Amino acid sequence: MAAELHVELVAADRSVWSGEATLVVARTTSGDIGVMPGHQPLLGVLESGPVTIRTSEGGTVVAAVHGGFISFADDKLSLLAEIAELADEIDVQRAERALERAKAAADAASERRAEVRLRAVAGH
Repeated sequence: MAAELHVELVAADRSVWSGEATLVVARTTSGDIGVMPGHQPLLGVLESGPVTIRTSEGGTVVAAVHGGFISFADDKLSLLAEIAELADEIDVQRAERALERAKAAADAASERRAEVRLRAVAGH
C-alpha cells in the first residue's frame, strides 16, 4: 500500500471533505505548498486559492478555499478554512455573475473570491 496522509478540510460552518490522500497542494502566505506523507510538520496561513487533493484511490478533489490555516503532523493534514466549497458545489454561472458585479463595483475582495471559485471549477 502506498503511503497516505489523512486529510480534513473544514470550513467555519461544516466539514467539507475528509479522507486519505497522497498529495495536497494549497496556497499559503509563503507561496504554494505540496504536502505528501512524511512531510515535515508545518503550520501556515492559507491564502484564497484552490486546494487540490490527490486521493488514495487516484481521484482528484478540488476546493475553493478563502483564508484559514493549514496544519500537518504525523501524516494528518488539517485545512481549517473561513470559507471552503468543493468544485462540484460551485454554480459556475453564479460565480461568473458575481465576478462581473465585483469588477463593476471595484470590489477587489469579492472579485478575488469569484476568481478562486472559477479557478477551482476549471482545475476540477
